[in-house]
Amino acid sequence: MRTEEHFSAGGVVYKATNGTVEFVLCGRDVPATWSLPKGTPDPGETIKQTALREVREETGLEVTIESDLGLIEYWFRKPGARVHKRVQFYLMSPCGGATEDHDPEFDRVTWFDSDAALKTLSFPSEVAILDKALGVVREHHKEAGSAVRG
Repeated sequence: MRTEEHFSAGGVVYKATNGTVEFVLCGRDVPATWSLPKGTPDPGETIKQTALREVREETGLEVTIESDLGLIEYWFRKPGARVHKRVQFYLMSPCGGATEDHDPEFDRVTWFDSDAALKTLSFPSEVAILDKALGVVREHHKEAGSAVRG
């Protein structure tokens, strides 16, 4: 069986309101899954450009990058191949758009409080990157003198 290397970029989009942190997740009905927005680079795109575009397309939100969250990687099978996938994630905050304007790749795009988001995500590697993002958000708000729950 051949091995393929795939790369994507995406974002962990959050908002902090009234001391509570929420994250946006993308859901599919069949199979029932919830994930973070991400996708494959177009020719000539930088990694950050890919992440911004994919998040905009998949969530309907215009976002800005706040920090680098690093890579996750995982393996899966497809007919005739094992796939090693690496995904670069960035912590992002919304600056416009609306989740109702997401593309048809997902059935729904929804904001979840941090506890629910961690329990709802379907893939352990994405749970880990969201948990890392939550730590960064908490630290950022602590330094700014505004505590957040979640």
